[in-house]
Amino acid sequence: MRRIVVLGAGESGAGAAVLAKVKGFDVFVSDSSAIKPEYRELLDKYEIPWEEKQHTLPLILNADEIVKSPGIPEKAPVIQAILEKKIPMISEIELAGRYTRAKMICITGSNGKTTTTMLTWHILQRGGLDVGLAGNVGQSLALQVAEGDHDYYVVELSSFQLDYMFDFRADVAVLLNITPDHLDRYHYNMQEYVDAKFRIIQNQRPEDAFVYWNDDPIIRRELGKRVITARQFPFSLTRKEGIRAFIENHVLVIDTPEQCFEMEQEALALQGTHNLYNMMASALSANLAHVKKDSIRQALSDFTGVEHRLEKVATVGGVQYINDSKATNVNSCWYALESMTTPVVLILGGTDKGNDYTEIEALVKEKVHSLVFLGVDNDKLHKFFDGKVPEIRDARSMREAVDLCSQMAREGDTVLLSPCCASFDLFKSYEDRGRQFKDCVRNL
Repeated sequence: MRRIVVLGAGESGAGAAVLAKVKGFDVFVSDSSAIKPEYRELLDKYEIPWEEKQHTLPLILNADEIVKSPGIPEKAPVIQAILEKKIPMISEIELAGRYTRAKMICITGSNGKTTTTMLTWHILQRGGLDVGLAGNVGQSLALQVAEGDHDYYVVELSSFQLDYMFDFRADVAVLLNITPDHLDRYHYNMQEYVDAKFRIIQNQRPEDAFVYWNDDPIIRRELGKRVITARQFPFSLTRKEGIRAFIENHVLVIDTPEQCFEMEQEALALQGTHNLYNMMASALSANLAHVKKDSIRQALSDFTGVEHRLEKVATVGGVQYINDSKATNVNSCWYALESMTTPVVLILGGTDKGNDYTEIEALVKEKVHSLVFLGVDNDKLHKFFDGKVPEIRDARSMREAVDLCSQMAREGDTVLLSPCCASFDLFKSYEDRGRQFKDCVRNL
């Protein structure tokens, strides 16, 4: 019996273990941290042996194949030991793809992935399709394949997941944008990160579709270097030859061989330039899945957005508070600031991933009158921003940060949590950071 070892027992790891067990493999799960109770219960239900708070190498290095959770970096000692023994490593998505014939709509990009994924899934549901939500959002793809497969999946894919996908094929591959992110995981080499993102189109066939933002300079550069096998469906804010989705006279136009339709921009549920791109990508993907025009229109008009992404929390004392905790890189913060129409008190900080803050410098000078740095080490932020805005303060907790913001904000201002950084210095996750922000705001 072939042996599969799963490293990491979170959503993806536990799901991969269940699928491997259902398919008849000898399975073992190892996690260097404590395993959450719900995942322990799932593993026990399927009688899968596991360990937590350690990696026992003899039980790992006898595997025929390793399923690696995306959060484990290559520099981790256990990964180095596996590489030395040349044991094949794959992602949960790669494993799941072996056991389903479902159509895969796969979405990646530095920013906008979650909104686009959730919106695409929402549209397909509206259209009456049997569709699952997987990847970085929703339930593990492997677990869904194991316990009750769907006809379609909408899958959000990070560069870490793409790194360990080899034979998996996306029927529709969506590439939203590429900006510097996670460079600490890619030897601070931007091309390595770009190459990881472009793995989403590997294995595509001529009948498949590649949806991408036509005006992204890195994507445009890379298209000239690569052979694209799939049909191409670029989108842009302006109409050009070959563009399949664009804005014309304040109307969203989708133009594909499958069907064409138009929708007034003011009827769209999400506002802001970045959300126009997300909606174009989603509408194109739904079009390619043959969802009817009326269903697409309805879904684009009633989608409620994603938690922690430009989420309006409350207005207190005439000041609006917005939770954009999911903005874990500089470009994502740029989009948030670009959408602001009032003076801003901005909360930045966390675990820096090799950030270059030059991208947001002009917008900060134009729109931000006060900064709060929320992190264990704010030296890099001070070196860049000191002297560029009237007031800068430091905080070591969310309660302190929100209190400082409430003191500095004036009626008509916006307090924006859009940190540019990962959350792991003071918080469990960006979700934990966003929820603490919301709790503190509601307690003002």
